[in-house]
Amino acid sequence: MENSDQTKMFKSEVNILNQDLLQEQKATHDKAIANEIQRLTAELDKLNQAYYDLDAPLVSDAEYDLLLRRLQDLEAKYPEFAAPDSPTQHVGGQVASQFASAPHRFPMLSLNDVFSTGEVMDFTRNIREQYPDATFIVEQKIDGLSVSLEYRSGILTEALTRGDGVTSGEIVTENVRQIQTVPQVLKEPVNDLVLRGEIYMTKQRFAQINQQQVEKGEKEFANPRNSAAGTLRQLDPNIVKERGLSIFIFNVQYWENIPDLSHHAALEHLKKLGFPISPDYFICQTDEEVMAAIESINQVRSELDYGIDGAVIKVDSLEQREVLGSTSKAPRWAVAYKYPPEQQQTIVLDLIANVGRTGRITPMAILEPVVIDQTTVSRATLHNQDYINTLDIRIGDTVTVQKGGDIIPGVIAVDYAKRQPNALPFKLPERCPICDAPTEYLDDGANLYCTGSDCPAQLARKIEYFASKSAMDIEGLGESTVERLLDKGHLNHLSDIYRLFEKREQLISEGDIGRTKRVDNLLNAIEKSKSNTFDRFLAALGIHNIGPQTAKNIIEYFPDIDLLANAKQEELLLVPDVGPASAQAIVDFFAQDQTSVLISEFKKLGLNMVHDTSQKTNENHSLQGLRFVLTGTLPTMSRFEAQKIIENAGGNVVSSVSAKTDYVVAGENAGSKLTKAQQLNIKIITEEELSAMLK
Repeated sequence: MENSDQTKMFKSEVNILNQDLLQEQKATHDKAIANEIQRLTAELDKLNQAYYDLDAPLVSDAEYDLLLRRLQDLEAKYPEFAAPDSPTQHVGGQVASQFASAPHRFPMLSLNDVFSTGEVMDFTRNIREQYPDATFIVEQKIDGLSVSLEYRSGILTEALTRGDGVTSGEIVTENVRQIQTVPQVLKEPVNDLVLRGEIYMTKQRFAQINQQQVEKGEKEFANPRNSAAGTLRQLDPNIVKERGLSIFIFNVQYWENIPDLSHHAALEHLKKLGFPISPDYFICQTDEEVMAAIESINQVRSELDYGIDGAVIKVDSLEQREVLGSTSKAPRWAVAYKYPPEQQQTIVLDLIANVGRTGRITPMAILEPVVIDQTTVSRATLHNQDYINTLDIRIGDTVTVQKGGDIIPGVIAVDYAKRQPNALPFKLPERCPICDAPTEYLDDGANLYCTGSDCPAQLARKIEYFASKSAMDIEGLGESTVERLLDKGHLNHLSDIYRLFEKREQLISEGDIGRTKRVDNLLNAIEKSKSNTFDRFLAALGIHNIGPQTAKNIIEYFPDIDLLANAKQEELLLVPDVGPASAQAIVDFFAQDQTSVLISEFKKLGLNMVHDTSQKTNENHSLQGLRFVLTGTLPTMSRFEAQKIIENAGGNVVSSVSAKTDYVVAGENAGSKLTKAQQLNIKIITEEELSAMLK
């Protein structure tokens, strides 16, 4: 009996241990899943901003699609870890600050992507379950910039970019009016018409513009899509006119008193009104016809004078589309089929660490040259150390290389059976290969960066930021001017900005940045910047996580550069908005020999690095220590003006809503920040209520 009880007790203890072990394993697994979802969300948000807002994609469409599909799969399996504002739930863009914005009358949604014939047939089968006799249209998916065009009484009245797709888009009406193929007045008076189109640049025009850029000694554009998007966002409509953009109309968003038209009939009617419509589309009834149409587009895409990045399969009936509806991100009546990018095998000759303009250190594979998509490829990106570890790529390996679009190709697979027995694993360096400064993992540990304060590889970007409006505000020292000065060897260190006056005559004779007046204006702006406030200088140094507002807080505690340079991490943590990561970044920055030399040079050149506390009299302290977030369009003042008013009254303006936020000042068309404030029960006030607080 005693043995039996002991056995039961033993089994019970084992069960408890097993349950604890299972719970521990589940907790570890859940944490890994949550971290991966968080990492993918942050990476896709960054890629969306680069693609939609900056017109400078960082990866190919195929690589982006793989990341997005991975996130979609994880969120489907583990919805409890999905972020409310996940990239899978919304269109990726935002409105640029240089343009006014307007809400979309009808959402400009993106399309769900599919990558196989099976997924295409799943889509058509789902449609036929509701509409057995459904007809489909298959169109080319033009690679450009989406716009919405609104016509009133047959006259173009407004053109909007996608923006966030729902609440606001950039008003680019004057620029769109410069595109010759966009009708200004329709051949028939249509009272109210809203269309969706794709603005693009032909390959021929792109080649001509890049040739002109070369002749002028200016930077070439990366590809036609970037060129088209960047052109449409020019502040000068004359530049848009010179660039020669084109458009295809591919959807009717709204047509007042529209007859009972199908999509293809609507396109043909638009053609009669003078619009260039989606070219060479196919009308299909069966799956065989749909797949044949997709393949027909694939056969001719390399011969087209414009870029396409897939084929779109749409329900033809407008009435059926209305019933099928949309999700928050995409219509249910259409999908985009993405053609698989071309792949080839080759051999890795070397693995190197490349330092970019931002200081990010990207591993690159030097390859035995191979022709992919009519281009000779001799190098490919490997993204980061995690990517290298996942592939376990080594020098001498036989690899599969993929090229999608005009972005640098990527290695997607390794043939381990062909690996050399002496091949060694590759690890990114602990010190910058250019300036020998320590390297550090940022972006939640995903990417490696050089921490050098005066690294030559980052010089262009550092000078541009140093001279920007939010930093030293040196008018005339923009990207193109910096590039020319670097090319001529006039700038080799950040401090060389303040030695340009020594080269005045040479700069005038060379004429790269203009003649006497232009050169003198630049030199005067540089001289004027020497007397900028200490917080501007501190922000201009580009220390990680130290922006203009944090710099203002820091100088109140450390009013000169020497005090700050000798500050300990625990002392820095006393400053509002300075957390452990920011404090460590400051300590690491000033610990570098490069920084000591740079600060010493700036002192010799006469820059102000001391905070003047003698002017702080009769200040309004009504908002002292309070944290504000600004969102939406305020009735009478800009966000910049509101920020200055708050800061002058002792408050702090931060960029994102958190539990530490005291107030959110909300204007018209407030977005996700307002939603988050409501979720966190943060006090939401109007501009009028803010003014009352100041009194």
